[in-house]
Amino acid sequence: MAERAFADPTDMAIARAAALFENMQPAEAAAMLEPVLAGHPDAAAGWILMARVRLALDQVDPALAAAQKATELAPDDPRPLAIASRALTLQGKHDEAMSMAYRAVIVEPKNPLWHDRVAWALLAADRQLADAEQAARTAIGLDPNEAHYYFTHGVALAALGHVDQARQALTTSLRLEPGNPVARQRLDVLNGAAPPAVEKKKRGWKLFGRRSGNVPVRPEERT
Repeated sequence: MAERAFADPTDMAIARAAALFENMQPAEAAAMLEPVLAGHPDAAAGWILMARVRLALDQVDPALAAAQKATELAPDDPRPLAIASRALTLQGKHDEAMSMAYRAVIVEPKNPLWHDRVAWALLAADRQLADAEQAARTAIGLDPNEAHYYFTHGVALAALGHVDQARQALTTSLRLEPGNPVARQRLDVLNGAAPPAVEKKKRGWKLFGRRSGNVPVRPEERT
């Protein structure tokens, strides 16, 4: 109780906003964060959360602005760099998106999330596909039990024309996570069991690992 009594009110407000975001209430989280950041513009954690929230609300420009503010305040934190990379990809600014993704890797090279972001930045740009495949492979090496990284690897291998290897990667992804319809659809397309899907690109940034029903909702799988 004593610890709570002396807790920083700004930190507590950011924590409450984070809880709202985790409970899939991004608009409410943004509303809570706005006055906090207005009164405490040096709260890096608040700007990082705001960047994620804005992407979840499909507000890409404000998300990028928040990520850039967070990067200024916390230049050694890879999270705003990766969020900025994602926003820049959605804006079609692929060179900047790739640069931000690589910066995140430089800051924290042992985190597979940032290698995965590099892979998707390159895939979205449709260039340096061999480097995208290498980045995806690095992510798998750092976390061999995460299905999403095999999914990314499968997409990269398919883009390179390595269909058999892509099938193997997607099969591994589905073995680890049988309920992922995006991976299933990709594999069915490679197997000739389904036509390529034509769907609108979803721009939202959902929290990595959040589940909708039994299926994780990941931003890269929607691009």
